[in-house]
Amino acid sequence: MVYNLGSYVIEINMRTIYIASDHAGFKLKEEMRHFLVGEGYSIADLGPNREAPNDDYPDFIRPVAEHVAREEGAVGVVFGGSGEGEAIAANRVSGVRAVVWYGKNDRIITLSREHNDANILAIGARFVDTEEAKRAIKLWLETPFSHEPRHQRRIDKIDNS
Repeated sequence: MVYNLGSYVIEINMRTIYIASDHAGFKLKEEMRHFLVGEGYSIADLGPNREAPNDDYPDFIRPVAEHVAREEGAVGVVFGGSGEGEAIAANRVSGVRAVVWYGKNDRIITLSREHNDANILAIGARFVDTEEAKRAIKLWLETPFSHEPRHQRRIDKIDNS
């Protein structure tokens, strides 16, 4: 499958990582896009394709959440100043489990996947540097859901509420 996203054309041939940002996360999103492509990941960049101080993050984050919710195995990484608004916007879409990460504690990253099967990672770009973000995203992508019955039961309760 090929996506033509304005200035980006991406061929999707494996588990897709959807990315997006607002103006505050734009620079980090661009750096992470290049990093992830270099690591061999299949990326769909849903915008923005330029830094625009007056943009509204829901315009870019909601499409990421919609793709992740409907495409089995798809995940998203979104970037904002704090990541909070991005996670809130993403979590409005049924089937999305977005978490926020501000840096420092990698255990938060692994727990979000192991216990909650998080499918969108929202990163607070004002709180992390490029190297921290690279490490965290790679760790998040490589950490599997535990499939422990107690964790699945809790996710089912969230999804059915």
